[in-house]
Formats: sequence, structure tokens, C-alpha cells
Amino acid sequence: MEQDPEQYREFTKSSVVIVGGGFSGMCMAIKLLEAGTRDLIIVEKSTGFGGTWKDNSYPGCCCDVLSTLYSYSFEQNPNWSRRYPAQGEILDYVREVATKYKLYSFVRFCSEVTEATWDKASKEWNVSVRVLSNKEAEACNSYTIQTKFFISGVGQLTQPYWPQIPGQERFHGKIMHAARWDWSYDLKGKRIAIIGNGAAAVQIAPEVAKVASQLTIFQRTPKWVISRLDDEVQEWKRGLLRNVPFLLPKIRALIMDRNEGTYESLIRRGSAESAELTKESIAFLHSELPDRPDLWEVLTPKYAPGCKRILITDDYYKTLRLPHVALETRGIGTITEKGIHVGIPKPEEGESLGFDLIVFATGFQTQEFLQGIDVRGVDGRSLGDIWEKGARALYGMTVESLPNFGILYGPNTNLGHNSIILMIEAQARYLLTIVKEVLKSAQRGQGLAITPRPERLREWNANLQKELDKTTFADPLCSSWYKNKDGHITNNWSGTVVDYQKLLSKLDWSDFDLEEDDSGSSSLPSGAVAIGRVVEESLVGPQAMIGGISVGALAALSYLVYRNRRRIPLLG
Repeated sequence: MEQDPEQYREFTKSSVVIVGGGFSGMCMAIKLLEAGTRDLIIVEKSTGFGGTWKDNSYPGCCCDVLSTLYSYSFEQNPNWSRRYPAQGEILDYVREVATKYKLYSFVRFCSEVTEATWDKASKEWNVSVRVLSNKEAEACNSYTIQTKFFISGVGQLTQPYWPQIPGQERFHGKIMHAARWDWSYDLKGKRIAIIGNGAAAVQIAPEVAKVASQLTIFQRTPKWVISRLDDEVQEWKRGLLRNVPFLLPKIRALIMDRNEGTYESLIRRGSAESAELTKESIAFLHSELPDRPDLWEVLTPKYAPGCKRILITDDYYKTLRLPHVALETRGIGTITEKGIHVGIPKPEEGESLGFDLIVFATGFQTQEFLQGIDVRGVDGRSLGDIWEKGARALYGMTVESLPNFGILYGPNTNLGHNSIILMIEAQARYLLTIVKEVLKSAQRGQGLAITPRPERLREWNANLQKELDKTTFADPLCSSWYKNKDGHITNNWSGTVVDYQKLLSKLDWSDFDLEEDDSGSSSLPSGAVAIGRVVEESLVGPQAMIGGISVGALAALSYLVYRNRRRIPLLG
């Protein structure tokens, strides 16, 4: 019987350890494998690949990015069934990619990284892992992996945020978080409260309203909302995408162009494009709720579009029309045994509302990028100490005092207008260049530590924050998960995707401190190295692009471009 050679890898040693089995961790692993590095381990807390798309399975869960662009550039998918893919379909795609690239041979599921400590003498990380699966834990409930390079693919949307509302423990009904949906609970005929009105809430509400006897949505601050214009992708169109050469990449390029074109309307505060988007969003609200002027004011934000995440939906406003659905804008005072007492900040208007189920659609703890992992770098310095005044990383990936460490979808790499997968791919290519140098040094029998120069990181972050101060993210009229408690924007990128890709298309070794065991080694890299980038935007006009495509393909392309003609902001 043939044996799998991967099973004989050393269990507690690896050249690279990647935390997280979502789009980020998988992309990094694939790029390492393509470069010939097979000595790697993916540590995943869940029972399978998928990351946020495995964790989030609430009713109505789907993507806010057009499906054509929500895939790796090297694994484009012609088989999406809808213009905006549902959670289950994205999860299927992730699993197919993991199978194709044989990632199951390199992953350890039901395993949680609890600590990572840098050892200066060996120039390695000691990564502590806790085994969560009962059967495997009977043999070994925890262990430590020694690795030359430690990479976080955990991302920004991992740990659910639970606001501290007094009285939660007293409630006699059911409480759940949108990101940890309990499908064993029967919603039929229940009185349901949804706390929050963000991206998850506007997807959940239309679905639970179909079966609930009463639905109340608690809104603290209104959000800008635009139409999704979702639709089924018919089989004949999918057939063209599968069988006509170059058609899918061309359509993907046009969508990329359109998304990048929304940058000014979403990011540039006070721009004409932003004003046009405001006008369009208000018109959509009025057209969807023509007989409810009482809701127009409470649903219209007082800040610029883009300061908070823009919501795209076809059915949220329609749901608010239903007689058994209510929008509650009074503040929550406390959770009682039977429901929620409202009346903040006007206690005289207080009222107790009864519920069977309270859903917290309150997002994630976005400021702590490696929450739950105690990371300690040079001289035992903790990540909490390094990021005491807010998370920051050189180009969003490498951190001072943490040698041989990289983070994907880290500080200041989130988007408000395009697909995050485009950013992740650029980051994986950049980090791969650094990892290869560390492994080359190991092949020479040396230990190499690569750390971003603190002065370069400070300079980079200062310039970045100046640019961010000009954007809608910095609008003083709103708070968001993009900012920390001091108002610093720690999550979002200031430019376009192409700007970021070009930034990462080369690596300048002068940005880093390199320390090798043999200080006199002449093998250390210097200067700048070209990495290149995946060019997905169209470089020629649409007519030239489609010049060589068949008549049938041209018809399909024309239709799909027509369907995407509106400049709707999309989120990554």
C-alpha cells in the first residue's frame, strides 16, 4: 500500500507556520508550494478550510463583491450561479481550491495557536498549539512547533464583537451572534430582535422576516444603502464563460475597472462623485419606501458615504415595509428576563419589548488582528506593547520587533471599494520573497532574521495617516470599525487596489534590518528586487479587448457589461 510521504514530516518542526485556513492562509500556502517549499504547516482552529466563509453561515449570508472578481486570479471560477455568491457557494469554491492544491496534506484542523515567541539564539519562532478535538487531545492536548517563519492569515473579521449590554445573563430566551449562528434553533413563529443594522443585519432581516411572528431591528446609526441588482447567472452564460477562451478574464478586467472607478465616490470626501453617490442613495431609499416618509430621516446618515461600510441590498428596505417588522431607534437600556428595555437617552420614553430570540449582528473585534494569540518578539516584547497606540505594519505586512513574521489582511489593508482577494494575492507574493531569503540562509547553515526598520515603519505610517485623514474614513461625523478608540484609522488602505499592487511589485531591502549568524556573510540580499504584479485591470479599451472574440462570446460580454454598467460601490 502506497504511503503519503507528507505524514513523515517532523511534527514539531517546520520551515513555515501559517495560522488560518481562509483565503489569506490558503493563498500563502499555495504560493509557497508553487515556489517549491513543502515544509509548511497550516494551523486552523475550525474543522475545515474557509475562514470567515465557514464561520459565518447565518440566513441570507452572501458576498458584497461581484462573483466574477471574488476568486483568486489563478483560479477564476466560471461556475458562479449568481452575480453575488452566497456563503455556501463560496465555501464550495474554497474547498475545491484546497483540494486541487493538495492543501489538506499540510493542514492541522481543530488546532488553535495560543502563543508565538521569538528565540533570538536560534532565530526561530516557538509556536504553541492547543488541540481542540477531543479524540486527538487524548493523545496530545498541546505542543510547540519550531519554525523559521511565522505568518498570520487570521485576517480582520475573526472574533465576534459582543457589546456589553447589562442583563444578558438574565434573558430567558435564546441569544446568538450572527457570526456563530445556531441552526438548531427553530425561528418559526418567534419574536426576534436583531441588534445592529450593518452588513449582516441587512442580509439576515429579510430571511428571518419570512418566518418570524415579529421582527424588530435595533438601529443606533443609519447606514448608506444602495441597490445590489443581484440576479441568477443562467447556465448558457456559464457555459460561455467555461468554453470561450479569454472571456472570463476580460469580463473580470472590466469589473475591476468599474470597481476601481468607484474610488473617488467612496473615498474622497467632498468630491463630486461622493455627492452623486449621496444623491443616488437617497433616491433609492425614497423609491423603496415611498409611503414611509417617517423612516426617511432616521434611515438617512449625516456623514459622507464610505465613512462606514456601505450596504448593498435589494430587499432590506422592502422588509421594513412589512406589518410585523419594526425599526427601533431608541437606545437599548438593558436586557431583561423577557426581552429588551429601550429608552436611552430618554428614560421617560422607556418601554419593555418582549422577544424569544436576540441576535447580535454587531460585527467583529477588528482592532486586535491576532486576538487570542500571545505574540512576543525581540527581548520578549509583546505585540500588545508594540501596538499600544494602534496597529501598524510596514505596507500592512511586517511589524517592528517581530523578525521573520508576516501578516496578510493586516493593518491598513482593508478596502471600501473592491475585492480584498486582490490585496491578499499581492501580499502573498511580497512575503514569499522574504521567506525565500530566510530559507536560503538556512540552507547555508545560517540563521537569518529579517525585521522592518522602525524608522522606515514610522515614516510609512505617518505618510499613510496623512493620506487617510483626507478620506471619508476620517469623517468626524461618524465612528466605525475602521478606527481605533483614538480615532486613528488602523484598518483601511488609503488608495486603490492598483496603487497597492504597484507598491508591492518590488521589495527594497533597505526597508529591513537583516541579521545573520555569520555577520560577515556576503550572501545577504541588498538593493531592490522586482516581484511584479498580477495585472487584472484592462490595459486597452473595451473595443480592442473584445476584437478577437467570437460573436456568441461578444453577445455574452455585452450583456454582462450592461448588467454591470452602474457604478455601484462594492466592498472587500
